[in-house]
Amino acid sequence: MNKAVNGWVNGFIGVLIFSGSLPATRLAVGDFDPLFLTVCRASIAGVLAGALLLVFRQQRPSRGDIVPLLVVAFGVVIGFPLLTALALQYVPSAHAIIFIGLLPLSTAIFGVLRGGEHPRPAFWIFSAAGSLLVTGYALFQGGQSSSAGDTFMLFSIIVCGLGYAEGARLSRRLGDWQVISWALVLSLPIMLLLSLYLSPVTWKGIGHPAFFSLGYVSIFSMLVGFVFWYRGLAQGGIAAVGQLQLLQPFFGLLLASVILHEKVSWLLVAVNIAVVFCVAAARRFSKKPGVPLNNEP
Repeated sequence: MNKAVNGWVNGFIGVLIFSGSLPATRLAVGDFDPLFLTVCRASIAGVLAGALLLVFRQQRPSRGDIVPLLVVAFGVVIGFPLLTALALQYVPSAHAIIFIGLLPLSTAIFGVLRGGEHPRPAFWIFSAAGSLLVTGYALFQGGQSSSAGDTFMLFSIIVCGLGYAEGARLSRRLGDWQVISWALVLSLPIMLLLSLYLSPVTWKGIGHPAFFSLGYVSIFSMLVGFVFWYRGLAQGGIAAVGQLQLLQPFFGLLLASVILHEKVSWLLVAVNIAVVFCVAAARRFSKKPGVPLNNEP
C-alpha cells in the first residue's frame, strides 16, 4: 500500500479506538469526579508513555519542539478530556457524540493554519456537508440538551482540532507515537500531583464499570489510539484523513447503544451511508492539483 492508503487505514483504526471514548467517559463520570478522571487518565498514560520512551531509547525533542508539544498536551491531554468529562455531567453520551461530527472541520481548519495544507474548494463543501448531516441528525433526534454541556463540547472540539493538527505536524519529524508520548510526559508531573490531590476520599462504592472505563480512556483513548491517528494524519494528510472523524459519532452511538442501552434508529444507518459518501468525496478533493502534502516529496 502507498503512503496515502496507509494513512487512511491507520486513521480508521484510530477512529475506531476513539469511538469508545465518550461512552467510556460517560460511565466513568458516574463514579469519578471529572477533574480527577482527566488528570488520572493522563497520569496513567504518561507513566506508560515514559516507560516506552525509555525502553526504546528515544531521543529527546529539541528545544523548538517544546512549545508545540505543550500545545498538543493542552489540546488532547488536558483540554478535550476535561471538557468532555464536564459536558457529560449535563448531557448523555449519544448527544455529546454528535459534536464529534464537527471535528473534521476543526481539524482541517487547523491543518490549513498550522500544517500548511491546501484543500480544494470542493473539499470544504463535502466536509461541511458531512458535518451538517451529523449535526442535523442530532437536531432531528432531539434528546437531552444543555447549554452548559453543549458549550463544553463545542470548546472541546476546538482545542481537540488544534491538538490533532499540531500533533500531526510534529509527527512528521518526531514520529507518531513519540509525539503523544512526549506530550504526556511533559504533562506528567502536574498530572500526578493533581491526581493525588483530587483522589477520592474513599474508593468504596466505585463500580467495576467505572474502573474499566478509566482503564480504557487511559490506555486506548489517551495513548494507543493516538499512535494510529497521528500516523494516519501524517501519512495521508491532516485535512483528508481528518474526515474519517465523521464516522466516529456513528461508531460511538452503536457502542452507546450496546453499553448504555441508548436507542439507534434506521435513520442512523441512512445518515451513516450519506456520511461515508461525504468522506470519500472529501478525500478526492483533499488537496489542490500539483500541491503535494507536507509529508510527500
